[in-house]
Amino acid sequence: MAFWNRRRSIDVLTAPREGPALKKTLGWPHLIALGVGAIVGTGILTLIGEGAGLAGPGVMVSFALAGLVCACAALAYAELSTMMPAAGSAYTYSYAVLGEALAWIVGWSLILEYSLVVSAVAVGWSGYAVGFLEGLGLQLPAALAAGPQLDFSQGFVAALQGWNPAAGLVNLAAVFIIVVVTGLLLLGTRESATLNAVLVVVKILALVLFVVLALPAFNLQNFVPFLPEGFGAPTFPFQEQLTGRPPMETGVMAAAAIIFFAFYGFDAISTAAEETKNPSRDLAIGIVGSMVACTALYLIVAAAAIGASPPATFAESGEPLAFILRQLNQPVAAQILGAAAVIALPTVILAFLFGQTRIFLSMGRDGLLPRGLAKVSERGVPVAVTIFTAIVVSILAGVMTLGDLASLANAGTLAAFFAVGLSLIVLRLRDPNRPRVFRAPLFWLVGIITMVGCVIFFFSLRTSTQVAFVIWNVIGLAIYLAWSARNSRLAKGEETAA
Repeated sequence: MAFWNRRRSIDVLTAPREGPALKKTLGWPHLIALGVGAIVGTGILTLIGEGAGLAGPGVMVSFALAGLVCACAALAYAELSTMMPAAGSAYTYSYAVLGEALAWIVGWSLILEYSLVVSAVAVGWSGYAVGFLEGLGLQLPAALAAGPQLDFSQGFVAALQGWNPAAGLVNLAAVFIIVVVTGLLLLGTRESATLNAVLVVVKILALVLFVVLALPAFNLQNFVPFLPEGFGAPTFPFQEQLTGRPPMETGVMAAAAIIFFAFYGFDAISTAAEETKNPSRDLAIGIVGSMVACTALYLIVAAAAIGASPPATFAESGEPLAFILRQLNQPVAAQILGAAAVIALPTVILAFLFGQTRIFLSMGRDGLLPRGLAKVSERGVPVAVTIFTAIVVSILAGVMTLGDLASLANAGTLAAFFAVGLSLIVLRLRDPNRPRVFRAPLFWLVGIITMVGCVIFFFSLRTSTQVAFVIWNVIGLAIYLAWSARNSRLAKGEETAA
């Protein structure tokens, strides 16, 4: 069978495995906590400033649009994950529904997504950590408080020539927190999930505190004009050279493409499928429940933030919510919020580092990556791949900026969500009678909104991000054609294709 037609059997991929396996220790409360822990983080605590800078008060619409697309994607994930409760998330579903070649692209995109999310959140955490330490009278040297602030818009050489090492050499705090979270993950899944649940409560209480203190200063005039940059328009690589029209990289859609980063942590839940006690029930509860809770919370916090302070005043801050509280003469509350972020933002790092290792694990099992990556310790932890991933994301967090990391991470996520929306529709048409514990309502509409939304958001990203994503996948396809297509389990006949 040609590699582009090879598909994994759903029955085979969900069958029990021999040897050390991931331990089933998680219930739906753990999954909701994992989802909320992954979703509520850098997006609302840090990227709300960048989104407000792109769209002004219209960032409220950006949150709503991103939430709509992610809600549809969540419904698709809930149906597919309960049918195929195996580690691997969108990669695994694509392998069973769309075939090996497309599954590779999705898996390769997920590697990009999860790695960059971990790095981006670590950089966001660093901003709050540095601000918190400064409130205590401690100040890190500027060279160790941020990575190189390189502007690649004028080219690689010009970026290096404009670099000032004294202003940013390595983000030491970001590297530090990744090391700490990696150590926690190596202890075991249940232990890390329990601590994650406690820290999620801390994070939610901090946001509630912000809303309570910001609402008395609410001013409707801060929402006028509501759409100062308009909705924006999709962009594409080399647009100016081909059309003579420069790309429009501001507005509601540009902000939504970045704000999208704030919502998609729910897909980390699906990577925990093999470690869930009752996946047919608990996965759907975890995915849909975490999305509903977080969307409502986001809109409330965003409205309170803009109502208390014009977007232009906090758009450039690395800790916008704490910045707003200081403007409201609430220094103690700002310090509490900063402390809560320092304590609780690592839950996002934990959730995505957890998910990243499970993507590597699944691709290693299938032979698309070296099979050594699929080894699991007696504690049920993929030790080698966890340490390897931590090293890579630490390097990225140490040298890249938050905006660059979040934008490129979104590109990988959009590819994965598009594949999940497509897989939902294809599997409903191909295998309509297969048992489904959870059925997404109006599956045609859910799938189409997911796919169309992902395409629009992708072309609302920075042109440089689109180009970088294409380059990443060209490299990935070269690896697949040169090695993975010949070494997969299906290629070697170790597993019967569907």
